[in-house]
Amino acid sequence: MEPTTENILPPLTTSSSIDISALNERIKQESAFIDLLNMELGKTIVGQKYMIERLMLALLSGGHILLEGVPGLAKTLAIKSLAAAIHAKFSRIQFTPDLLPADLIGTMIYSQKENDFAVKKGPIFANFILADEINRAPAKVQSALLEAMQEKQVTIGDKTFLLEEPFLVLATQNPIEQEGTYPLPEAQVDRFMLKAVISYPKKDEEQLIIRQNMQMVDKTINPVATREEILRARKTVRDIYMDEKIERYILDIVFASRKPEDYKLNKLKPLISYGGSPRASINLAVAAKAYAFIKHRGYVIPEDVRAICYDVMRHRIGLTYEAEAENVTPEEVISDILNAVEVP
Repeated sequence: MEPTTENILPPLTTSSSIDISALNERIKQESAFIDLLNMELGKTIVGQKYMIERLMLALLSGGHILLEGVPGLAKTLAIKSLAAAIHAKFSRIQFTPDLLPADLIGTMIYSQKENDFAVKKGPIFANFILADEINRAPAKVQSALLEAMQEKQVTIGDKTFLLEEPFLVLATQNPIEQEGTYPLPEAQVDRFMLKAVISYPKKDEEQLIIRQNMQMVDKTINPVATREEILRARKTVRDIYMDEKIERYILDIVFASRKPEDYKLNKLKPLISYGGSPRASINLAVAAKAYAFIKHRGYVIPEDVRAICYDVMRHRIGLTYEAEAENVTPEEVISDILNAVEVP
């Protein structure tokens, strides 16, 4: 007898078997440090609320984030400030065409004193890694980084080292200059939980940035949370209640990117070469729970899924040559899917 879905699925925790109000109260208390983090980051970063929120989502979900934006939008400052605010170790790696995997993970060095080889660890051994302009380095270096991202460990010689949690990689890409770059293969891009596209600040925000840079204001970031608190929060995020209707909503969004014709989106069929992988479904669910946590809520609502959908899906939908010829973007495809899929 073939096993059915009902045989495979674990029993769902229903709202009747869980006290939503008690869970809500617990989440409110345990997510209080998010407001402190936002206040502390506000000392150095003006505006860019969207970028900071996405950084928090990646941190709370245990995922990694790919940022696309022109230089000078405070990407480096944001992750450096976040690392300081939770008293974590920060490493910045500038990716260049001559970078080697050993420059990233470390290497074996011969010690004359010990008459043996010793391990010299690379900059990957930190809590927060800024991989600046990741598409400037060749595939061998990118794969070394992405192995560390996926496995949370690094092998140097015959020794394997576990990376210390929390471990968050923020990779940046410059969307303008493509000369001398090595585009990330789809399988590697899929390993990033979120891809956020950062835009310029508003005029009044930029005026405030000018003023702050002209004045000698103390911008020291004080630690307001600990690494232990972050790891505890990650476990709490998984406890946030998600109804089966929300699960089905997430599945409908991902399946509509694979088989748009099943959702009366026949016009998208010639535009999509491949849709979201099961990793897209998992990340949509986890990121939606993390978004609810940031909003101090113990349960997920459809708006949480819609809020993070573009960031989780935009790098997981492959467009055909026809779509590129018509200047169709992944964001337009996601908008059509969200408009077509029924909201629970």
